[in-house]
Amino acid sequence: MSRLIVVSNRVAPTSEGRPAAGGLAIGVLDALQETGGVWFGWSGDIVAEAAPPHIELRSKVTYATVGLTRRDYDQYYRGFSNATLWPAFHYRNDLLRYDRQEYAGYNRVNESLARQLVALLEPDDIIWVHDYHLIPFAQACRRLGVTNPIGFFLHIPFPAPEVLYTVPPHRELIEALMQYDVIGFQTTADVQSFNDYIVRDVGGKVDAQGRTSAFGRRARVAAYPIGVYPDAIAASARDYSNRRLVAKVRDSMRGRALIMSVDRLDYSKGLGERFAAFERLLQTSPGMQERVSLVQIAPPTRSDVSTYQKIRQSLEAQAGRINGRFAQLDWTPIQYLNRKYERNVLMALFRASQVGFVTPLRDGMNLVAKEYVSSQDPDDPGVLVLSQFAGAIEEMSGALVVNPFDVAQMSEALERALTMPLPERQSRYRDMMVPLRRNNLSVWRDTFLVDLRRVKRKPAN
Repeated sequence: MSRLIVVSNRVAPTSEGRPAAGGLAIGVLDALQETGGVWFGWSGDIVAEAAPPHIELRSKVTYATVGLTRRDYDQYYRGFSNATLWPAFHYRNDLLRYDRQEYAGYNRVNESLARQLVALLEPDDIIWVHDYHLIPFAQACRRLGVTNPIGFFLHIPFPAPEVLYTVPPHRELIEALMQYDVIGFQTTADVQSFNDYIVRDVGGKVDAQGRTSAFGRRARVAAYPIGVYPDAIAASARDYSNRRLVAKVRDSMRGRALIMSVDRLDYSKGLGERFAAFERLLQTSPGMQERVSLVQIAPPTRSDVSTYQKIRQSLEAQAGRINGRFAQLDWTPIQYLNRKYERNVLMALFRASQVGFVTPLRDGMNLVAKEYVSSQDPDDPGVLVLSQFAGAIEEMSGALVVNPFDVAQMSEALERALTMPLPERQSRYRDMMVPLRRNNLSVWRDTFLVDLRRVKRKPAN
C-alpha cells in the first residue's frame, strides 16, 4: 500500500514519543503507523534562519519538522492565518485584519514548505493536508511538478460566500483549493457554502456524484465529520474518576451540581455569553444559588496576539464581578481556570458533572461536545447544552440546542438541564451515543483516505 504523507501546520514534539492527544493527532497516527509514512510540518520553533527539515524515525512513522523564522511566523501564522482567515471563517469580520505583506508571507511559507516536502516524496505517496494555514499548499506542489493525489481537510467552518468576500484574495484562495483532488469539510453546510461560491462566483459546476469543477480542475468535495473514540473515552473517564484531583473537585461540590465547560481561550467560543447566561440563571432562579457551580477551563492560546490578551482580561473581570455579586463563604459560583489539564482528567470531570455547557459562537465541529457525551455514566448521565452553530449539532440530537447569542435561552436551558428527570437524560444520552459509535474517529479517517486513494495520478501540467 502507498505511503501516507500527512501535512499539518504543527507536528507535536517527537521527543515525547507521541503527538499531542488532539483529534488530528489521534486520527492520523494509526493510519501512519499502519501503512508507514511521513508527518510533515512546523516544529513550533522560531529559528534565526531557515534550515532543512529535522528528520526522526519512530516505528514506521517519519517525523519531518521545520522551524519558522520570526518574519515567517509573524506573516504566515500570526498574520494572514490567524488575523485574517481565522476571524473570517468564524464569522468575526469585525476582527479581521488584512495586510498584503502578510498574505505574501502566507504564500511564501506554503511554497517553502512544499519545496521541502517534495524532496521527501516517493512516486506512489498520497498526501493529506490539514487546515486553513495550508490552503495554497497543493498549488505550490503542483507548480513543482507533483502529480500525487493530494487531499485537504478543513477543521474549522467554511463561511458563506458573502462572508468570504471580506477576505480580499478570496478568489485566489478558492482557485488554490481547487488544486486538491479531495476537499473535505466538517458539515454539509460547509460543503454547501463552498459549492455556492464555486457556482455563483466562478461559474463552476457541481455534479450529482459530489464532484466540483472550476478553474480547469475537478475535485471531490464532501463532508467528513470528525469523530472520537467514545468507548475509549468512557473507559478513561471511569478509570480516572477516583484520581486525587477529580475526587477533590467532587468533594468540593458538597453535593452541588457541576456545570463543566472546556475550551481554548478564543473569541469564537462564546465564553462571555456563557458567563452571562450563568449569571442570569442565578439572578432569575434564586433557588439555584449555592446549589450549582460553573467550572470553565480555558487554556491560553496565541497569547502573543493582543486580541487574545484582551479576551482573557475581559473574562477575568466578568468572572470576578459575578463571583463578587453571588459568592458565599463556602461557595464560589464560577471557577475560571486558564491552564491545561490532562485529557483523561477532563474526561473524568465531565463524568462527574451534571451539565456540559458547549456554546461556541461558531465552530467547525467541537469535539468537546462529543467527548462530554462519551464520558457519561449511562445509568446517570449528564445533559449536553449545545450551540446551534457547532458542527457537532448535526449528530447530537439529544442535546439541548441553544442560540449562543440568546443569553436568556441559554439560562433557561441550564435550568432545564439541571432539573431534567433521569429517564429523559438516559434517553437523550442513548440517542447521541448511536451516531458517536457509528461515526467514530476511524470512520472519519478511513472514509477520507478511501476517497483519496481512489484518485488517479494527474498528468503533469
